[in-house]
Amino acid sequence: MKIMVIITHPNMETSRVNKAWREELQKHGEITVHELYAAYPDEKIDVAREQQLIESHDRIIFQYPMYWYSTPPLLKKWFDEVLLYGWAYGSDASKTAGKEIGVAISTYGTEASYQSTGFNRFTLQELLRPVEALAHFISADYLPHFALSDTSNLTDERLAQSKKDYMQHILGVKSPAVR
Repeated sequence: MKIMVIITHPNMETSRVNKAWREELQKHGEITVHELYAAYPDEKIDVAREQQLIESHDRIIFQYPMYWYSTPPLLKKWFDEVLLYGWAYGSDASKTAGKEIGVAISTYGTEASYQSTGFNRFTLQELLRPVEALAHFISADYLPHFALSDTSNLTDERLAQSKKDYMQHILGVKSPAVR
């Protein structure tokens, strides 16, 4: 299985979590690491290149920090420009059918804050529904998400453990359709 992680962090060098996860991913030669803000600092996306990358991978993980209960702006733009009618969806589209799509997310808030009774009033699974809906719409299988919360209180030990857990998740997660 060919795996690609699309990292979308607006300021990677200031990110403790996403930078650590990226460094861990880069140790695994079987995983393609693709950083959108590094590839497109002008935000002009090469659609053909991105589509070729998607076509050449079986599992695509979108890695990003929770950004106002959504994705960072460049990832939303990427969805809009890359997942085109006739390629990703529509009567003749098949390029994304059967691909696996997942999310790896970091949040400033605690796990407890992402509960129906918590500060944010919604679970991460609920807040990630748009990506799940997107996966369904383009005939891809949506994988369970990976999350690290409360990043403002993150110890070095917890960060190190999250890197191990993240790799196990990416390499071992099973699509609900496969279970």
